[in-house]
Amino acid sequence: MSRSPLSRPLTRRDLGLALGTALLMPAVARAQVFPERALRWVVGYPPGGASDTFARLIGAQMGQRLGQNVVVENRPGGGALLASEMAARAPADGHTWMHVDNGILTYNPALFARLPYNPDTDFTGVGFIGRFPLYIVVRPDRPIRSFAEYLAAARTRAPTYGTPAVGSPHHLAMELVKRRTGLDATHVPYRGGPAAMQDLLAGNVDSAVIDTATGLPFIRENRVRTLAVLSEARSPEAPDVPTLAELGHANTVAYGWQGMSVPAATPPAVIARLSAALIAAIQAPEVSSRMRSLGIEYQPWSPAQFNAFVAEENALWRPLIRELGIRMDS
Repeated sequence: MSRSPLSRPLTRRDLGLALGTALLMPAVARAQVFPERALRWVVGYPPGGASDTFARLIGAQMGQRLGQNVVVENRPGGGALLASEMAARAPADGHTWMHVDNGILTYNPALFARLPYNPDTDFTGVGFIGRFPLYIVVRPDRPIRSFAEYLAAARTRAPTYGTPAVGSPHHLAMELVKRRTGLDATHVPYRGGPAAMQDLLAGNVDSAVIDTATGLPFIRENRVRTLAVLSEARSPEAPDVPTLAELGHANTVAYGWQGMSVPAATPPAVIARLSAALIAAIQAPEVSSRMRSLGIEYQPWSPAQFNAFVAEENALWRPLIRELGIRMDS
């Protein structure tokens, strides 16, 4: 007569399986009840810029899918260091999200000798929001009508150029342009893209580097003259604007990009749920049509694909920043 499985002695393997199941159950239970309260999306830039705009637009869609309100919390300043540290130190339960970009995840370790957070170990990716073409623009009443004229005029007097922040993708892209073209220009950082555009139109700065989300409405309305786009190819939304490569300046490709990350110890099941909600939110008609109209390039990457993309960006830009000799704490 065979012995009932319930009456045989427990083996070491049985105990190991039981322990593993016991350890797994709380994580599974947390993922099933997640989210338990309102969700916080931390943005390291002021209201009105591209990061804030898309956090609010996408956050509203994600909140509907997750059954909780999404509160966007703006913590601008210092290259988003304050916001990044705050999000990195938050409980790793999926209720705090960090709006990340090139500066936060890729540039800052090369720009600063010391950071209050480690982007490589403190964060892990949820997903990609989009890649933002960058434009060099001047006022339409300026005598400068092309990038060649801008470059030539700079030999007599170095122009100023505004960007949304020190260490922003816009700033690093222009420093790359300076190195590759021989341009002499002086950086004027602002607290967000709209502030830079306001000062450009007021005549307080000679030029600006602006991303497609903030800049394209100005470009379409001819409120600025656009000298070049820093993409590999012309944007369908601004087909008359040449790339710098077309103008004879090789290796001058740069983009802004944005994504979402969470504290590194966040349970994989929670990250998977956030990833699904993020992809669904961006693919919602009201979001996807807005992004297409602004020339933003999107891919529905998984968390692993987004992490791999960030690793590739790190390998490209961190050595280049050190080559350019740009430091924020020197």
